[in-house]
Amino acid sequence: MCGEGPGSFTSLRIAGSIAKGLATGLSRPLYAVPSMALIVGNAPVGPGTYLVAVDALRGELYVGLYDVTDSHAIEEREPARLVEAGALVQLAVDYDARILGAPGLEAPIEASPSARSVARLETLLGERGPVDVASWEPAYGRLAEAQVKWEAAHGRPLRVS
Repeated sequence: MCGEGPGSFTSLRIAGSIAKGLATGLSRPLYAVPSMALIVGNAPVGPGTYLVAVDALRGELYVGLYDVTDSHAIEEREPARLVEAGALVQLAVDYDARILGAPGLEAPIEASPSARSVARLETLLGERGPVDVASWEPAYGRLAEAQVKWEAAHGRPLRVS
C-alpha cells in the first residue's frame, strides 16, 4: 500500500517510487490509499458524512467527501479536489457534512493521516482494487511549484514523457 495523495509532491513521489519498487520486486499488488481517507480513518468520529480538508497553500484546500458507516467502515463519496479556502464552510453546508481538517486548519474536528487507519479502509481498497504498478502515479492535486514557475518563465507547457 502507498499513500495516493494529494499532498507534498516530493513526499508522494518518493513514497510512490519505493512502493512501486517493492511491489514489482516482490511480485505483489499495490493499493493506492487516498490521503483523505487515512485522515478520516484516524479521526475520533462516529457514523456520518465528513468533508475532509487539507491545506494546499496559496489560499486553497484539498477537500474530499467521506461517509463513515454504522460499522465504522469508510466510504469515499467524492475524491479529493482543489477548492478556494473560503468555500469550505459552504461546501460542508451543501453536503450536510461535518468538517474534518488536518492539524493547522483549526477545523471543528482535527486528525492526521495514520497508517494504522488502513484497517478501516479494507472495503474501500477492495472496491478500488490494486493499481497498475507500471502506470500509476500519485494524485498530486496540482502541478509542482517548480513546473509552474518553469512554464511561466518559458511561456509554454513543460513536456513530460
